Amino acid sequence: MTFNHPIDDRYFEDYQVGDVHDFGIAEVTEERIVSFAQEFDPQPFHVDPGAAADGPFGGIVASGWHTCGLMMRMYADHYLSRVASLGGPGIDELRWLAPVRPGDKLSVRATVEQARPSRSKPDRGLVHTRVEVLNQHGDVVMRAVILNFLRIRHAAG
Repeated sequence: MTFNHPIDDRYFEDYQVGDVHDFGIAEVTEERIVSFAQEFDPQPFHVDPGAAADGPFGGIVASGWHTCGLMMRMYADHYLSRVASLGGPGIDELRWLAPVRPGDKLSVRATVEQARPSRSKPDRGLVHTRVEVLNQHGDVVMRAVILNFLRIRHAAG
C-alpha cells in the first residue's frame, strides 16, 4: 500500500488504522555488524568470529540494537513524516525474534494499529505503528510497536 501523500506532505490524517506499508532494504555486512558492536554492544557473538562460531548462534550475528538502528533509518526514510513528526513517547513490545546475520537483506512492514487525536493538544495526534523487520526469506527478525506524535494537517497551516 502507498500513502496518498508524499513523505514531505504527510500528516496525522494520512496514517489510517489498518493500512500496511512495506518498504526499505538494508543489506547487513559482517564489517558493519562488528563495527557497531565494537562501539555499542561488544559481546563475543557480535565482534569475534572465532568465539561466535562456538557461541549460541553458530556465527557472527547483529546486535538487536543494530537491527533497531537499521529499522529506524528505513522508518525515517520511508514512513515517518518529514513535516509533521513531533517525536514520540516510546516503543512498546520490542522483540528480537531471529538472529540477523551477515548477508541478510532487511525490509520493514509497518501497520497502523491505532491513531487518535490528542486530548490535551489539538494540533497533533498519536499514532501506534506495529513494525516488523523481515529478512530476505520473509522471516520476522524484529517486532515492535512505535508511538509517534504527528501534527494534524489543518493545524499546520
